[in-house]
Amino acid sequence: MERLRRLPRGRLAVIPAVALCALWIAACGSSSSSTTKSAAASGTTTSSSGSKSAPANALKIGILSDCQGDFGAWYNSDIGGAQAYFIAHNGAKAKGPVPSDGITGGTIAGHPIDIVGYGCANDTAASALSEVRRLTEQDGAQVVIGPLSGDEGIAVANYSKTQPGKTFINGTSGAQDTTLKVRSPNFFRYNGDGAQWSAGVGDYAYKKLGWRNAVVVMDDYAFGWTSAAGFIADFCADGGTVTRVYPPLGTTDYSSYISQIPQKYDGLFSAVGGAGLLDFLKQYVQARGNFKKNTLAGNIFLGDPATIAAVHASDAGAVEGTSTNEDTTSPNASAYIAALKKAYPAKTNSLPAPGTLAGLASSVFTVNYYVAAWALDKALTAVHGDLSNGQAALHAALAKTALPDAPYGPVTLDENRQAIITNYIAQVSGTGVRTIYKVPGVTQTFGGTFSPTTPSPGRGQPVCQKRSLPWQGKEQAVSFH
Repeated sequence: MERLRRLPRGRLAVIPAVALCALWIAACGSSSSSTTKSAAASGTTTSSSGSKSAPANALKIGILSDCQGDFGAWYNSDIGGAQAYFIAHNGAKAKGPVPSDGITGGTIAGHPIDIVGYGCANDTAASALSEVRRLTEQDGAQVVIGPLSGDEGIAVANYSKTQPGKTFINGTSGAQDTTLKVRSPNFFRYNGDGAQWSAGVGDYAYKKLGWRNAVVVMDDYAFGWTSAAGFIADFCADGGTVTRVYPPLGTTDYSSYISQIPQKYDGLFSAVGGAGLLDFLKQYVQARGNFKKNTLAGNIFLGDPATIAAVHASDAGAVEGTSTNEDTTSPNASAYIAALKKAYPAKTNSLPAPGTLAGLASSVFTVNYYVAAWALDKALTAVHGDLSNGQAALHAALAKTALPDAPYGPVTLDENRQAIITNYIAQVSGTGVRTIYKVPGVTQTFGGTFSPTTPSPGRGQPVCQKRSLPWQGKEQAVSFH
């Protein structure tokens, strides 16, 4: 991959277009994984652990991710996150260096683990629905871990209501409606939604960076809206004003959307994700010049390790809202990273740069699938493997399952089976992130801003209004250096 020189302090450099395919592997239509190629071609996969000969009491698990579309590059990162947990804690073994090669062996509460297949979606609700139906209705999955993307999550949560005797544990999709509006009793999400991942960033931008007028550029779909909603609610709560721009997910030419951005603004918050983020940043810099110091912030994608491998920022560069902290020295994170290294030690081009699963540890795509597998293990163990009565005991246990020693902060669930998390505010540099603040106990209601009856995040929602939020001015300073 081509590397660029560092730019002067306070500037952001973006890789040239020639390097994009080297990073966003699946978005450019290539992968070293035969499973990924097969799935992309036919929309189906074979069992990774030999379900035809699996014992009668095997726990049949399907893993649903994206092998195509804007997030396809993280296909093996998602699968690897879930399977690394099973390898580290349940006695499973990897069949090969690429996660989608499959696993063999391992048990959970006396049930042999049988990965019956991998779902190959493309960030659309229709593809996720087709794949989750295949996994459950054809491949016989009793538990599905996934999906990845926002619209997909809403579709799968609604579908789960038609399959009350099965269990669905979210992968990393972050649309708000998935749990706040759908509220399926057998769908569980152990990660924050997009708004939760923005908690505190607007307050920081207003109070510390001096922003008063912000531009918010968001992918025009459920996760982009949710991610932007958190920043807008947070920033407007202090009295800020916003201009909103909505490029469709999958946009490659952002010129018409960049032209909608006012010439003068205090800061820009990017809720553009996946392959689109690099295109947007590159084209913005070409059209407007480099971002000035303290004028760029963004969601989880801005500090994802795969993005940092391609985007260089100064030490005082972009600000990110994130549920992980790459620079942590905590024993919980260290144990998690060690599990990734043990499960998949080899570098592979089936993963985005830096090319190892441990190198992508702080990516939500890796850690949220890992945590989902952890929650399944903990809950099923608590009920001694009981899957009778439509998995009623497992559902009840999952609803009460907490992970106080999760890699990047404790996770508990609310009454809608939605995670309550610690969010972080970090500064992005050319080599990683530096965590500067944390916001503990962020709920999906966002301090009373959102509820099952408030309008869903979307075009013009939430409205920009001043209000009181629990963490305003109370973000807790963090330093791991």
